[in-house]
Amino acid sequence: MAVRLPAALQPFLTWLTAMPAPGETRADRPAAHFVAGALALVLGGMALGALPLMLAAPPLAAWLLLPLGWLLTSSGLGLFQVVIFHHCSHGTVFANRGRNRQVGRMVSAFLLFKRFDDYQREHMMHHSAKKLLTEEDEFADFVLGMCRLEPGLPKAELWRRVALITVSPAFHLRFLRRRIQASLFTGDRGHDWMGRAFWAGLIALALATGTVMELLLLWVLPVTVLLQVATIYRILCEHRFPDARFIALRDKHFVCEATTGVFAGRPVPNGRADSLGGLAQWAGWWLNMLTVQLFVRLFVLVGDAPCHDFHHRRPATRRWTNYIHARQQDAEAGSPGFPQGYTECWGLFEAVDSNLATLAATAPATIGR
Repeated sequence: MAVRLPAALQPFLTWLTAMPAPGETRADRPAAHFVAGALALVLGGMALGALPLMLAAPPLAAWLLLPLGWLLTSSGLGLFQVVIFHHCSHGTVFANRGRNRQVGRMVSAFLLFKRFDDYQREHMMHHSAKKLLTEEDEFADFVLGMCRLEPGLPKAELWRRVALITVSPAFHLRFLRRRIQASLFTGDRGHDWMGRAFWAGLIALALATGTVMELLLLWVLPVTVLLQVATIYRILCEHRFPDARFIALRDKHFVCEATTGVFAGRPVPNGRADSLGGLAQWAGWWLNMLTVQLFVRLFVLVGDAPCHDFHHRRPATRRWTNYIHARQQDAEAGSPGFPQGYTECWGLFEAVDSNLATLAATAPATIGR
């Protein structure tokens, strides 16, 4: 892309793909940039989605603003989940530990995430090579337990189950019940009542103003079903199940083999756009990049999710705010301290397919099932 397309497009392509051009650099951004961005997406998405609901007789085209609003709201919620809540658990969003914990607890209470203190403890185990892909690991618990994707099943069966849980009301109710239990009924009175008061206040305000339907459409739907769908695919592309010999080692080789970068994009066409066939190829490429890949970046691969492998190699770094260039610089330096370099996969569904193939090839006993 960097070679074939105008340089003016590179900043957009760098963000969209999460892969910089060769030699491209960028100054590190403050973590507040992501907090402000998440808030802007959530509030902006809700405002956009509210427009057709506020008009007495909205034109048909105005209803297109509702799904666009859902996408932006879901993107902001994903940033709160993947970036702010997650990096608060590493203590790398704000300057002091107390503020990270305070914000993390608020996010978990308001957005129905696992109580921050519980999540932080479990997430630290997730970063241990001794615990990753075991039953004590949050990733394995979600994939094997919540999603019921078992090792050794044929890949086609695993995909069938993924497709089913994506649209299954029973799965989403089970997922939501688990989230509510882990967020509002934890036994931590201060945390539980903060979340209960927030949700009770929203419901009371909606009842008092006659906007219950608006609350359900603009807030409840994105924070429940839509966020849960995005979470399924985001988690499924985060880790793969390496060969049994790497799992047995439980060392840095294992960490390298269990993670890979996942980037939104497709190779540019080989030909030029100066013929009818070449023009059609380029038009198809741009259509894919500006629909499928853009949707994936906004809905699933939000924030630094594409560079999850960099995070597992450098979990405590504050350079996560410049994750695109930090990962590339670490890759070009040979990933110091690790026995092998980075690997990558282009395309969300290609990454999920590849990871499901590794799960299908894993004997249950290899991971203690």
